[in-house]
Amino acid sequence: MSKPLKQIHLAAHFPGVNNTTVWSDPEAGSHIEFSSFAHFARTAERAKFDFLFLAEGLRLREQGGQIYDLDVVGRPDTFTVLAALAAVTEHLGLTGTINSTFNEPYEVARQFASLDHLSGGRAAWNVVTSWDAFTGENFRRGGFLPQQERYSRAKEFLATAHELFDSWHGDEILADRATGAFLRDAKAGAFEHRGQHFDIHGQFNVPRSPQGRPVIFQAGDSEEGREFAAAGADAIFSRYSTLDAGRAFYTDVKSRLAKYGRRADQLLILPAATFVLGDTDADAEDLAKEVRRSQVSGATAIKHLEFVWNRDLSSYDPDGPLPDIDPEVGDHHISQGRAQVRMYRDPLATAREWRELAAANRWSIRDLVIETGNRQAFIGSPATVAKTINDFVQADAGDGFILVPHITPGGLDPFADKVVPLLQEQGVFRTEYEGPTLRHHLGLAHPDEVRDERAAS
Repeated sequence: MSKPLKQIHLAAHFPGVNNTTVWSDPEAGSHIEFSSFAHFARTAERAKFDFLFLAEGLRLREQGGQIYDLDVVGRPDTFTVLAALAAVTEHLGLTGTINSTFNEPYEVARQFASLDHLSGGRAAWNVVTSWDAFTGENFRRGGFLPQQERYSRAKEFLATAHELFDSWHGDEILADRATGAFLRDAKAGAFEHRGQHFDIHGQFNVPRSPQGRPVIFQAGDSEEGREFAAAGADAIFSRYSTLDAGRAFYTDVKSRLAKYGRRADQLLILPAATFVLGDTDADAEDLAKEVRRSQVSGATAIKHLEFVWNRDLSSYDPDGPLPDIDPEVGDHHISQGRAQVRMYRDPLATAREWRELAAANRWSIRDLVIETGNRQAFIGSPATVAKTINDFVQADAGDGFILVPHITPGGLDPFADKVVPLLQEQGVFRTEYEGPTLRHHLGLAHPDEVRDERAAS
């Protein structure tokens, strides 16, 4: 008996100005004007996507003590953008990254509960921690928390936020005009939390929102991050966009759910994925090469090499060979505020590997950065890309994908117009939204239903 076809989840990520975008392209728009966000969101909703996703940057990145001007972004505040998008969309989920290291539970819970009300139940929170003391300098904590303590704070932060969301049950508002009684229970919203990181009590001032709580996302790939997601997240972002790596991550994370009393379908796994479409597969391959060359200029290639070498390499020719000097290993790094720095935990070994690759393939510095950097996950004609995405999901390499176009705000349009109809024809993607909230889109139960199910079991 064959396994029934899984339904694919699709979301859209509006990226910042960096080497994943081609911001210099004539078709590229502003990354700060609301019209760009509105166009992007309307395209995603027209294609019946589950949600739009905004990442968060809390400090401009630096290289060699100077602002990294190859990808400067001045994105507006996440909550402000999502609240504005709630007014120009009707169904699309609105997901924002908010840091648990530098914020307070009451404030964040109040903001997300408000967004859930204003959007009619479409809010989602990507819970992240900060790994970077450089970013922390913008905040009073100074980023001093070690990794284990950051996750300890994040767990308590999320648990405290849940207590705040759940302090209203949903039936407290009476609003009896005849008697003048507004609340059934004067203690609605009462809470008290005493813990290692938070010691707060009072009354939460936002009534129960349409989803009960926002949908919870998590993006960590470490051991702690995977456990954090398995314990309490509704979805986890994945950076694995190849079939084998995706299946390994999928199996690992899903296998952790049982010990928390959860089923496999209660946590979605959504890898990020870029794409390049062409009329034919060959056309798409040619265009993908052009995109990568546009994304990685000579100056960008040198800057990326400095992530590993931890030295000023500005005197090197990006079209020439790799440096014959070794990386500088130490606690201080030339690049500040970049997650990529963490990828190269052994820079000497990485440098050796890259020299071997460059020598074997006769690659210049720029060639190497292009070939070893993030590559488009899906390249081909609309039919090829639709088939590949479906094959990945049916093979349990993910439950869907968060798509990242290389041009904004219009880069999502070709996917919406050409790939989505093919997925719909195959019966693996919705043709209409089936419910009003993001939980409906994602096939997730309301928190009250989950609570009742656990109580009955």
